[in-house]
Amino acid sequence: MLHFSCDHCGKELRPGEERRFVVRIESHAADDPSEITEADLDVDHLQEVSKLLCDQEDEGIAVEETTSKFRYDLCPECHRRFVRDPLGKETVHKLYFSKN
Repeated sequence: MLHFSCDHCGKELRPGEERRFVVRIESHAADDPSEITEADLDVDHLQEVSKLLCDQEDEGIAVEETTSKFRYDLCPECHRRFVRDPLGKETVHKLYFSKN
């Protein structure tokens, strides 16, 4: 039998007793295209892509290095919290200093 626990609070998640939510996050470098011109339409794009891939291999840059994937199991309570505030912006860590 597989054992699952909430990756946020650590609560044990028993199959059949309580729902378990899976959150998958993927991040990758954005490639914002510039404005298309007439000259762009005349370029052999297949050859350009091939050249870019070769350049990346030469520089040792792999697609895997620019892409990150994460998977989390969450209990219902932590899932609700995640859906409400996925980036954790509302979660404020307050520091309390003594008055001396």
